[in-house]
Amino acid sequence: MDLVLNVADHYVLTPYVYPSSWSEEGALRQILSLLVLTNLGAAVLYLGLGAISYFCVFDHTLMKHPHFLENQVRREIKYAMTSLPWISLPTVALFFAEVRGYSKLYDNVSDHPLGWTGFFISMISFLFFTDMCIYWIHRFLHHKSIYKLFHKPHHIWKVPTPFASHAFHPVDGFLQGLPYHLYPFLFPLHKVLYLGLYVFVNIWTISIHDGDYRVPRLLTAFINGSAHHTDHHLFFDYNYGQYFTLWDRLGGSYRHPSGLMGKGPLDLIRRMEREGRLGEREEKRNGHQGKMDKEE
Repeated sequence: MDLVLNVADHYVLTPYVYPSSWSEEGALRQILSLLVLTNLGAAVLYLGLGAISYFCVFDHTLMKHPHFLENQVRREIKYAMTSLPWISLPTVALFFAEVRGYSKLYDNVSDHPLGWTGFFISMISFLFFTDMCIYWIHRFLHHKSIYKLFHKPHHIWKVPTPFASHAFHPVDGFLQGLPYHLYPFLFPLHKVLYLGLYVFVNIWTISIHDGDYRVPRLLTAFINGSAHHTDHHLFFDYNYGQYFTLWDRLGGSYRHPSGLMGKGPLDLIRRMEREGRLGEREEKRNGHQGKMDKEE
């Protein structure tokens, strides 16, 4: 994160924001800067990538599903944008520790004893390490004593859109993001690669909520895609993984996606359309929405 902070200091913060008496190395200044940059970055990634996915990838037919809520997209965005500032508080503490040199992040490939080999190994190990951690954290959040407190708000969205990707309770959001920040304190990781992986994580999180159930047949059994994760939202106790199906298989929680067996949300919508039930439901929904608009 110090790369981002250095760029912000050089081009914006030092010449235009902070007084000259505030050293760039000052702890208070760094914390305040990280707080702003973290919130701004999170909002840009979430809204920007979410909008691209929503308008270019998401199948809007899913909005006809019986479990799709009224004003759901607006509610997802509102919940996420309310939670992100709270999630940023403990996240900034970890970023501050990174900036102060307590992590194992390094600047040059030559700084790693294995050079480029170590660079690529860390890329792969990051994915497998975080996938393992998130599986167990996610499963823990489904424990009956924890679920209602922190994770239930995310399961309101049974047929999610890309904007549901970050619509978490703050505690839930921080815990599931913790492995990404924990990794560079445990293992060497190139700073540029870390930023690249951070963006990739956000893209992936959005992609498993984007309603695009197409998965290459050879990868279906190994990659946790949108079809897999939608079944997690619909059926609750399955497919806790982030990128891979490995830990779901080991933990006995793997479910082959219903969307790939002709039993998914889109299949239900098509069946309701054929039976003429969908039109009646839409009329009721539109009537109820019109009544709400008048009351407002």
